[in-house]
Amino acid sequence: MSAVPEHTTPAHPAPDELDINGLAAGEDYQGRHREYEGLHRAEADGLSVWATAQSTGPVQRRGRYVPESVKHPARMLPAIAAHAIGAYTQPGDLVLDPMCGIGTTLVEAVHAGRDAFGIEYEPQWSNIADANIRHAHDQGATGRASVIRGDATRLMSLVPKALTGEVALVVTSPPYGPTVHGLVRPGADGVVKSDDRYGEDKGNLAYRDLTGLADGFAQILRGCATLLRPGGVVVVTARPWRKRGELVDLPSAVIAAGLRAGLVPTERCVALLAAVRDGQLVARPSFFQLQQVRKARAGGVPMHLIAHEDVLIFALPPQDGTGVIA
Repeated sequence: MSAVPEHTTPAHPAPDELDINGLAAGEDYQGRHREYEGLHRAEADGLSVWATAQSTGPVQRRGRYVPESVKHPARMLPAIAAHAIGAYTQPGDLVLDPMCGIGTTLVEAVHAGRDAFGIEYEPQWSNIADANIRHAHDQGATGRASVIRGDATRLMSLVPKALTGEVALVVTSPPYGPTVHGLVRPGADGVVKSDDRYGEDKGNLAYRDLTGLADGFAQILRGCATLLRPGGVVVVTARPWRKRGELVDLPSAVIAAGLRAGLVPTERCVALLAAVRDGQLVARPSFFQLQQVRKARAGGVPMHLIAHEDVLIFALPPQDGTGVIA
């Protein structure tokens, strides 16, 4: 990246050479902030907007994950997990995903030289997560990872007590509404939907209503807070969905759950689900989102495609009474 030229301040004119706007005689007004042009550039890693969909999800997973991974109905983009791990941890740190699904967070952690463990309720997904971890090690990943099968709402009963206060980073995502789930293919009677369920066990958090989901997620985050080390971070990705045309505000429910768990919200970022090309966003909507938006617009409702995930960042409250989070 080329260096930004240092600003050079011109010699100041005498006071009697300035007009009422503070300009020297014959000088055109170009705006009070012209001297700052080019000085506010930021490194991409320091932005609150994460460019995490420059390639599609299938391209990000191709060769890096086992083919069965596609069957999970709501996979996190690998680039989102990788960005969080790169931003909030160092090599050798311990990363946790209490709802790890096919193990995206764990795979990205071990590839980055971090250790990781995850909790998964459904055996189908935990088996695929195990396969993805083995595949990552076959590709040379140096971190260690494991999957614990169980209900993350009882996190502390599943995890060894020795890990209390050892986790540097939690990266996870709660389940979404069914309208954003699944794969589609053309069939004789129209579009056929498949792989759109987390599992058949109704004890799965995915089958609760929003209130039940938020309560269960607060229990999970409470366990995460116990495992978190001082200075550790919790990263939760979430986005709203629509149910019978009404917006379900999952990000706000996640923030409330974090507060009930004793965590402090510190940042709210955006992880793009759209690519950035020549200064424009290239949307990558699911079939269901596209169908929903088209129906809404046909009915006169100016609905837009979702182009990002909310990334909600939490930390432990300060312990020294200063009110300042390190």
